[in-house]
Parts: sequence; structure tokens; C-alpha cells
Amino acid sequence: MKSITIYSSDYCPFCHSAKALLNKKGFAFNEKNVDGDRQLRQEMIAKAGRTSVPQIWIGDQHIGGCDELYALDRSHQLDTLMN
Repeated sequence: MKSITIYSSDYCPFCHSAKALLNKKGFAFNEKNVDGDRQLRQEMIAKAGRTSVPQIWIGDQHIGGCDELYALDRSHQLDTLMN
């Protein structure tokens, strides 16, 4: 199973929703909380080219944010990507 990394914030409802979906599916993930960590936020922006959270990677593939994660799940591609 591939690793999942999610850059998130405690104050972001989309982050909570993305993590809830991953937990519901039983997928472990490495969470990088950017709250108050300017260097970590800059790392996320450099890697993703986006400033919003969440930003999610499956393995080395950047899949985007919460909307993209749910779209992958609805199209049954999330399980495929994980295996």
C-alpha cells in the first residue's frame, strides 16, 4: 500500500473532511500540520504550487485537495491508486 501525506490545518473543514474519508477507508496517512509553521507551509507551496490546504500526495503523486480526493473516491480510482 502506498503512503499518503496530507498537509493540513486544524482550522480547515476541508482538511477534516479529507482526513475523515481516509480514516473511513482505513488508509493511514502522514499529517503535516502547517499551522504556525511558515517553513512547512512554504515546503507545501513549493511542492504543490498551491497555497490552500489540504494538499494530498499518494506516494509521489500529488492528487490535490479535498475535492480531488472525493472525486477519486467517487470514481473508484482512490482504491486503485492505493494498491
